[in-house]
Amino acid sequence: MRFGRTSKAVGVAAVAALALSACAANTGTETTEGDEAEATGGEVRVVEVNAFSSFNSGTAEGNVDINGNIAYLTHSGFNYINNDLEVVPNEDFGTLEVLSEDPLSVKYTVNEGVSWSDGEAVDAGDMLLAWAAGSGHFDDATTDDAGEVTSGTTYFNFDGDTSGLGLTDVPEIGDDGRSITLEYAEPYADYEVAFGTMTEGGIGMPAHVVATNAGLADEDALIELIQTAPEGDPAAPEERAEMQAVADFWNTGFDTKSLPTDPALYLSNGPYIVSAMTPDQSMTLIRNEDYDWGPQPKVDEITVRYIGEAPAQIQALQNGEVDIIAPQASADTAEQLEALEGVEVLRGNELSYDHLDLNYDGVFAEESVREAFMKTVPRQQIVDSIIKKLNPDAAPLDSQLFLSDQEGYEQAAENNGSEEYAEADIEGARELLAGATPEVRIMYNRDNPNRLDAYTLIAESASQAGFNVVDGGLGASDWASALGSGTYDATIFGWISSGVGVSGVPQIFKSGQGSNFNGFSNAEADALMDQLIVETDPEEQKQLQIEIDKLIWDTNYGLPLFQLPGINAHSDTITGPAYMPNQTGIWWNFWEWELAQ
Repeated sequence: MRFGRTSKAVGVAAVAALALSACAANTGTETTEGDEAEATGGEVRVVEVNAFSSFNSGTAEGNVDINGNIAYLTHSGFNYINNDLEVVPNEDFGTLEVLSEDPLSVKYTVNEGVSWSDGEAVDAGDMLLAWAAGSGHFDDATTDDAGEVTSGTTYFNFDGDTSGLGLTDVPEIGDDGRSITLEYAEPYADYEVAFGTMTEGGIGMPAHVVATNAGLADEDALIELIQTAPEGDPAAPEERAEMQAVADFWNTGFDTKSLPTDPALYLSNGPYIVSAMTPDQSMTLIRNEDYDWGPQPKVDEITVRYIGEAPAQIQALQNGEVDIIAPQASADTAEQLEALEGVEVLRGNELSYDHLDLNYDGVFAEESVREAFMKTVPRQQIVDSIIKKLNPDAAPLDSQLFLSDQEGYEQAAENNGSEEYAEADIEGARELLAGATPEVRIMYNRDNPNRLDAYTLIAESASQAGFNVVDGGLGASDWASALGSGTYDATIFGWISSGVGVSGVPQIFKSGQGSNFNGFSNAEADALMDQLIVETDPEEQKQLQIEIDKLIWDTNYGLPLFQLPGINAHSDTITGPAYMPNQTGIWWNFWEWELAQ
């Protein structure tokens, strides 16, 4: 689910465009697009659960809800997704033109006058860099059955699936220097949102900044490097020092918890510019006075505070310290918010789910040990304790690819073998362990109450079967960077979807992909995912995902736990917020927020 750039809503661990086969129901909320809105001034104060950690939300480590939301505020693009899960063009920024359907050829043109906050134009070089990062074109890595690189290099640590843009060759740059054309070798189901979508951080990072920090002379040198470097060949890997330097800076050069001394590291081409940061506490953004190429925000300043616990968020809202919150949903949270005066509560289901993933190496290298651990997970108890009071109809989620209210879910659940894990089976787990007492380190965000509760219940149940469970919980600003680090055996976190497209499936589950953190690798599933991204028929997409879902369950991947309900609230001193189920969450129409008159 970006899942395409992966979990963005409060309560979800990582950000993703995990593709789901069906869109959520219409929210019933009608709003104006706000392009002609006049600025009314003032400040809006918003709470986020996780702490900011990177200005590049397009990397696997940077793909966290807060990072993606700040990118949404500070980057523009060719379109965005509204809360009816419709793709809305932003022609004030540029145009996306389909030149040919067979073969698929798409031209992207940035309008003249669109610029970064240092005055440099947003142009073809920026798009070319985004293509290089998202296509995997230069990668020559070979991986083993566990997804580990055995030779060659994966250059850009891209958080999404590279298969789609990987269907294209080096883009042609237009004579105007503001356009590129992508030609696909096969039809690509997600071409409309694969490139330059605001929800995914627009066109990405400034090429002129990456170029000079990677040791190149300028952006032109970077363009020449990308245009002339040969495509990566795993059969004949080679070292590419300049490409490695570019990728290294793109991968980590924008990571920070404090405001960089070099303004080039936090440039904006969107409505707001970051002006101040207090590590692990807050961030302040101010209006980008030059911005006029998209929906115009009404307020001058946005302050973001990081508060992990729902009671503290609610208290801050009640005290008038903040204006908008999106806390972890629970019955207590809903009851407390409904009791507040002067507060509007927005509720709905999120396109997200919590899950337990098991690594395919270390203590879980043996499938029987993974199966034994899965048998100990008290999924029904977890749902009863965390979700049931908020949603009496809640049940354990029985699919890795479909949410329970989506077409295809029931067929997938009946087909994938999930009924074997409907209830904890301690005796069955003990039989599989045959007296062994494996040590399992579980990593999760300890500042997230739902994750802490889930961990506690899982650890207690697994210990009854003989597992020695070690608490590997980390703080809100640290857990995401630990994903895929090999410092744990299992992890509890969440994915949230954009609600459009299918690219999130290979993003998470295809061998070697940046967001495939636990090393799942299955040749048959990989082949089906290759089919999925070029399949444009929704019914065929659904059937392919049902097959992939079963293959994932067959290998004892881990367990989905539950779909997350969503709850947002805002003071009646603010107008404009509307519920959004995808990873953009409450931020999706920030340009419509204003202080009540």
